[in-house]
Amino acid sequence: MIREISGGVCAARGFRAAGVHCGVKAGSSPDKRDLAMILSQRVCAAAATYTRNRVKAAPLHVTMDNLKNRRAWGVIANSGNANACCPRSRENALAMCAGAAQAVGLTAEDFVVASTGVIGQTINIGAIEAGIPALAAALSAEGSDQAARAIMTTDTIKKETALAFEVGGREVRLGAIAKGSGMIHPNMGTMLCFITTDCAISGELLDRAIHQVVPRTFNRVTVDGDTSTNDMCVVLANGMAENQEIQAEGAEYDAFVSALEQLCRTLARSIARDGEGAGRLVTCAVSGADSEESAEGLAKAVVGSSLVKAAMFGTDANWGRVLCAMGYSGVEFAPERVDVTFRSAAGAVPVCRMGEGLAFDEEKVKEVLSRDEVVIAIDVHQGNFGAECWGCDLTYDYVKINGDYRT
Repeated sequence: MIREISGGVCAARGFRAAGVHCGVKAGSSPDKRDLAMILSQRVCAAAATYTRNRVKAAPLHVTMDNLKNRRAWGVIANSGNANACCPRSRENALAMCAGAAQAVGLTAEDFVVASTGVIGQTINIGAIEAGIPALAAALSAEGSDQAARAIMTTDTIKKETALAFEVGGREVRLGAIAKGSGMIHPNMGTMLCFITTDCAISGELLDRAIHQVVPRTFNRVTVDGDTSTNDMCVVLANGMAENQEIQAEGAEYDAFVSALEQLCRTLARSIARDGEGAGRLVTCAVSGADSEESAEGLAKAVVGSSLVKAAMFGTDANWGRVLCAMGYSGVEFAPERVDVTFRSAAGAVPVCRMGEGLAFDEEKVKEVLSRDEVVIAIDVHQGNFGAECWGCDLTYDYVKINGDYRT
């Protein structure tokens, strides 16, 4: 049984975290934390997924190198600057690792490094190096909240969660923090996610698990169709739950994957709900497909459609835009067999059956589409597979936020 617990990345035994303000971005408020660290008491098995964007920020390349041995002790991350496509980006990513290592008595290769913020501007490495000693001194078992806030950019809410479950008769814990609001269309994995667990699991299986879960969670989110240069999802496992190490697939591995997927789904939905300028979470749930891949392709096309997103903002039951998005998804389906229903806590309104429009109460459907979460339910009547993808509405505020993001 999986249950929610408190503590974020510090919920798992042996992890501490912190977040401080060091002034990465010129003129930023002293109240805005912008430098975070997560540290384990023991060396961890480590695995990660990364953006598929051909343009990758320097921190990703450094992290890839550092995790070749599938081992790490901690994470150093900043907001306020992406350290991407700018002079000395690799040197500065390496300097962040070196500074973190010196502050806690480890080596630079022991750290995952991540950055998020404006692309193309040289990072203020002096501010980061000056802030690391205070960051290390602030590490605590209650520091997840600070770390979560330190990686936020245009996020309006922190993303933090934790779970407990059993493996081999031992309680095992998973915790995580994430950031993401705009430039969200992950293909890993701007989003960052750092996951900690005290489960004892081999590096090989940890890598298999995160690559199994990310496509079904974070890669089913789209806010604006833009895949960032900095997307990264990292999981660290220190084994301090003292369960017998998971070294092969089976019931214990399945239990771990199930909990990891629930954790990542919670964060994925939180990222979609907090899309830049968003007023509501939009879920597209496709059923009756001939494969899970087909269902995902249809659902992602719908939640990614600017016209569908705009209709959701206007509480306009323009279901024709849903069918249109399905039609250019590249997925084979029979339009004449499609049913569409708009659903929320206010009720459900069928708007299309067998590819043709139904008469419906405009006032009722407006009430349904006005809620904080709206579901576009689609049945393609072709098989037994389904999938959900998550997005948000497209509002005036999205343009305002991104019109002057750099300045």
